[in-house]
Amino acid sequence: MKKALKVYKFGGLSLKDAEAIKNVYNILKTHPNERLIVVVSAFAKVTDALENLVAAHMRNDGSSDAYFDIIKKRHFEVIDDLFDGEVNIKPEVQSVLDDIQFQLDKHRDKGYDLIYDQVVSRGEILSSVIVSAYFNAQGLKSNWVDARKIVITDDIYREGWVQWDETTKNAHGLIAPLLDNGGVVITQGFIGSATNGYTTTLGREGSDYTAAILSYCLDAESMTIWKDVPGILTADPKLFDNITKLDLISYREAIEMTYYGAKVIHPKTIKPLQNKSIPMLVKSFLNPEGEGTYISDEVEDHYPPIVALEKEQALVQISTRDFSFVAEHHISEIFQHIADLRLQVNMMQNSAISFSVCFNDVDDKVDRFAENMERKFKVTLIRGLELITVRHYNETTVESLKSGKMLLLEERLRNTMQMVVKNVPVIERRRGS
Repeated sequence: MKKALKVYKFGGLSLKDAEAIKNVYNILKTHPNERLIVVVSAFAKVTDALENLVAAHMRNDGSSDAYFDIIKKRHFEVIDDLFDGEVNIKPEVQSVLDDIQFQLDKHRDKGYDLIYDQVVSRGEILSSVIVSAYFNAQGLKSNWVDARKIVITDDIYREGWVQWDETTKNAHGLIAPLLDNGGVVITQGFIGSATNGYTTTLGREGSDYTAAILSYCLDAESMTIWKDVPGILTADPKLFDNITKLDLISYREAIEMTYYGAKVIHPKTIKPLQNKSIPMLVKSFLNPEGEGTYISDEVEDHYPPIVALEKEQALVQISTRDFSFVAEHHISEIFQHIADLRLQVNMMQNSAISFSVCFNDVDDKVDRFAENMERKFKVTLIRGLELITVRHYNETTVESLKSGKMLLLEERLRNTMQMVVKNVPVIERRRGS
């Protein structure tokens, strides 16, 4: 009888430098003889650097070489610190770096989204090549697999939708035999490929989703995400005090939390696991012996207030030019543009003559949406906002979060309160004024 399969996902912070990679190895070596898939992200800050590289390339202002040098230096420094000259994988890594330049030149006039996916995806290729080589050098058999040969998506770049039948077939055909022959499988999160052969990505921070996809396709016993926090917390410890760890939460609560912006898990992660009742753990790579948070179909009846804060928000307010009602056919047109751009709606609200919608303002999609809307509607775009969501809210928590904020939009449901706010600058008064 085969041993049950487990899927581990390690993000960029757990791979930020050579010591961090050694720590990941130390975690894995305590699980000998496991049937294990390890999904890795790009090294910390590398995705940002690759995005900067693409942006510089699109501007054509001569700054792209500097970003390319940063990326190369970062990976070669990790190699030097990991291998001490024992293993030479620099040629293999250089080959990936050369491919980045090739992709930039090849697709120079193909549009931002396509170029983004061909270039930014290489961060995961680079990290997985280095991590796999290190594991093998330490005696932990590692089978490197290109996720682009497994995860098949449609041809929408930067937000590919998984084609489940093809992906399941590939996972069984390419990954299952390697697991049966022993050793861990190392693959990349975040990336896949379209049927046209081009690389696609699954959305920013999509490596969690990749782990869930593989867990679903191969009927994993469990999936574990390794983070720099002890589990799922009631708020981001970098932003709030007096937080607590949730030991057990249901799939439903996890889906709600991630949808509303909790950063600990990618929003698409939970559903594939729920479909096959695969439990997920969120554990700390800093304290791997800790219990973490367990997510399953078990129902927890009571939760404390849980706060999610999304920065860099854009509020788009749409109204008719003649002050007529925003009718059903108007809303249908608005949502068609939202769907075409694959924008995630974080909050929306309508009145008789206006419709307001809040998005993550992370690229040019909000500008493109606003431009489309301006052809028929009056549009106001407000940037630099925050979206605060409180699950299981109480008035004390809500009022404390409003302090020092200008409230632009608010909505309350039975278990969830959301508000779009702008920070109010503190005006200092001089003595005697």
